[in-house]
Amino acid sequence: MLRAAWGLRMARGLKVTGMELLACDAGWRNYSFLKLTTDAGIVGWSEFDEGFGSPGVATVIERLAGRVVGQDVFQHERLHAELYCLTRPAAGGVVGEGLGAIENALLDAKAKALGVPCYQLLGGKVRDRIRLYWSHCATWRINHPAFYPPAITSLEGTRAIGREVREKGYGALKTNIFLYGPDGPKGWRPGFGTPFQPELNVERDVLRSLRTHLLALREGTGPDIDILLDLNFNAKAEGYLKILRALSDLDLFWVEIDCFNAEALAYVRSHSPHPISSCETLIGLRAFLPYFRAQAMDVAIIDAVWNGVWQAMKIAAAAEAHEINVAPHNFYGHLSTMMNAHFAAAVPNLRIMETDVDRLAWDHELFTVVPPVVDGHLIVPDTPGWGTEPNEPAVRAHPPKGRAGLLHYGQKGG
Repeated sequence: MLRAAWGLRMARGLKVTGMELLACDAGWRNYSFLKLTTDAGIVGWSEFDEGFGSPGVATVIERLAGRVVGQDVFQHERLHAELYCLTRPAAGGVVGEGLGAIENALLDAKAKALGVPCYQLLGGKVRDRIRLYWSHCATWRINHPAFYPPAITSLEGTRAIGREVREKGYGALKTNIFLYGPDGPKGWRPGFGTPFQPELNVERDVLRSLRTHLLALREGTGPDIDILLDLNFNAKAEGYLKILRALSDLDLFWVEIDCFNAEALAYVRSHSPHPISSCETLIGLRAFLPYFRAQAMDVAIIDAVWNGVWQAMKIAAAAEAHEINVAPHNFYGHLSTMMNAHFAAAVPNLRIMETDVDRLAWDHELFTVVPPVVDGHLIVPDTPGWGTEPNEPAVRAHPPKGRAGLLHYGQKGG
């Protein structure tokens, strides 16, 4: 009888009754969450981000909330299409990220209503275990040692974290660009204004330090750990080619390059001895298509937090049609990791998944469930929804900072 009554309610729809934003201190940035309530008492959650060059996402969500409340959770595709129409003149960017946050909260609520993991909404899981790479390896300990100890202040520290990756059972790591000087390593990120060099030229000192850094990591890891290099937006085509030539003899899993010109990236890829990954900052399928058509990269990085997991599946399908594998962009909190885990579990053309292993001292208390990782693999959860939620009392116990993210920490390497 109860099952029949619940089935009747589901047939009539599950209505959104409210949307609330929560945020908390996350070291150099804040974590941000959307809590979506329904008339059945079911709560849908999503994590979003304003710290990685995206100020204003919360405002977008607040402005759109009036068009979401009263809508049917189960009709998330129609709702996304409606919200896209209403924001079409400013499609993408923080508006797109706001739509993604709303979509992800709707998916969580829908899956909980059905009593299934979110991957079941995406066609079911293809895999039970997801291979991970240790992201920002050495990066967090060099740039933000107060939040991610122990500090790395020398090449020996770089070698040591390489050994730690191997000893903790991870088979891959990703790192960034650093300059090594008398005072130790420091982040080199002119694409993000650190230092402020908008011409983005790559000189010999950068090439020498980058080789030194990668060789030290390799000494620590040994020969069997995959090393990924993230160059971000820190050069132009000429500079990327200089870096690739300087590293041509090294064994790299991929070199990650951000570039807003598909043809330029395709040219760089055609001259690269290493696989190229890209596109982590793109919003919407239309933005990805020029890169797919140009065969501009070997692996497309998709931010499912920004795009929404449902929309990210469409992007992954288009990548598959162009013989390209995908990887999630994931360097936020544990809810984001679990959201990405459902995407990575369901998408056929997965390459590998990003995760941060260095965490804040209070990270684990902020969430009801910590992502289960065994031998460098994430075990796909089978609980309803995303499989974790923000722990509201803990979130409120760590109030957000007014000065956070790239806007305020960029000069320290972000």
